[in-house]
Amino acid sequence: MIDVRLLRDDPEAVRASQRARGADEGVVDAVLAADASRRTAMTASEGLRAEQKALGKQVAQAAGEEKAALLARAKQLAEQAKAAAAEADAQGAEFDRLLRTLANVVQGAPAGGEDDYVVLREVGTPPALEAPRDHLELGELLGAIDVERGAKVSGSRFYFLTGVGARLELALLNLAVDRAVANGFSPMITPTLVKPEVMAGTGFLGEHADEVYRLAADDLYLVGTSEVALAGYHADEILDLSAGPRRYAGWSACYRREAGSHGRDTRGIIRVHQFHKVEMFSFCRLEDAAAEHERLLGWEEEVLQAVEVPYRVIDVAAGDLGTSAARKFDCEGWVPSQGRYRELTSTSNCTTFQARRLAVRERSEEGTRPVATLNGTLATTRWLVAILENHQQPDGSVVVPAALRPFMGGLEVLEPVR
Repeated sequence: MIDVRLLRDDPEAVRASQRARGADEGVVDAVLAADASRRTAMTASEGLRAEQKALGKQVAQAAGEEKAALLARAKQLAEQAKAAAAEADAQGAEFDRLLRTLANVVQGAPAGGEDDYVVLREVGTPPALEAPRDHLELGELLGAIDVERGAKVSGSRFYFLTGVGARLELALLNLAVDRAVANGFSPMITPTLVKPEVMAGTGFLGEHADEVYRLAADDLYLVGTSEVALAGYHADEILDLSAGPRRYAGWSACYRREAGSHGRDTRGIIRVHQFHKVEMFSFCRLEDAAAEHERLLGWEEEVLQAVEVPYRVIDVAAGDLGTSAARKFDCEGWVPSQGRYRELTSTSNCTTFQARRLAVRERSEEGTRPVATLNGTLATTRWLVAILENHQQPDGSVVVPAALRPFMGGLEVLEPVR
């Protein structure tokens, strides 16, 4: 959630953020009104408790009719105090509910929606291909992708990676882990089922809740990214960040319902229900968050350059940010068969939004305070789309990028099997 002090001291900054996102700025006034009601109710409750305490001392010293009168008053006060406490709790719950409807305050992102991003740079030259095959045709030629049997076993938007397809994904993910470790990340194999409070704490149960799979019988959620489990890793803890950020690289299967995407990217493995991903996650001091965000972006670009995929970096517009993100950069890889760039990575600066919900703090000179959290994709299954298409040869073979060859037993070319 956002900092309540910012909301009270500078509500216009929060309204401006809501406007930039295309969200309802009236929520800001509703939260402020709820905050005022909550504080009034708390003051009333505390006043009655103080009166109860003072009256208790008088009762102890009184006798006779005076004591009987004081006891009657004490009984009346107890009922009033109980009602006031209940009202304070109700007002507090309503304030918390409304506060959680506010997205993180935007920091530097362009205003607007999905199409209002700003291109920061383009890296690499798209290959000159006269009639590029798409990744699914290539994957089937190579015996690497089987969507027909994926649909038979699990339904639409599922697939098998087979033979060199499975090896290529493992090579990519292992390359990402190696690069992450070299850059100071601790590798993690994370849970893919999490509790509701952890899923909510990361901001994924708001407007995007329909994207999440829920196991009702167990009251658990399947994660769409290991960001969720990693964010919860230090929940209710106080971290020592004196030596710098705590960085983790989580490898997990990921699950997304893809609600609302009917008819979009139904061919191949661009938009699927299950995939694998290596996700960077950092806990750092708020003052260091912007610089850490740039570092995460740089590490994403390093891996993209290692697999020799042309890409561009975009500054995502405020209206296309997730609930938790204050700013987000995407790296979009060139997809020859579509003649356009498609998202391969995202890195988000969530400032203290998630940490406030999950009670992840650090010690400072002023006491404890929330940390900042950041995340970024280092490699994922979708990258295979760009790797296969950009490295294809006229005969349907695919050159293995040099950086991946050590993870594939030195294999240099994937040859068609049919």
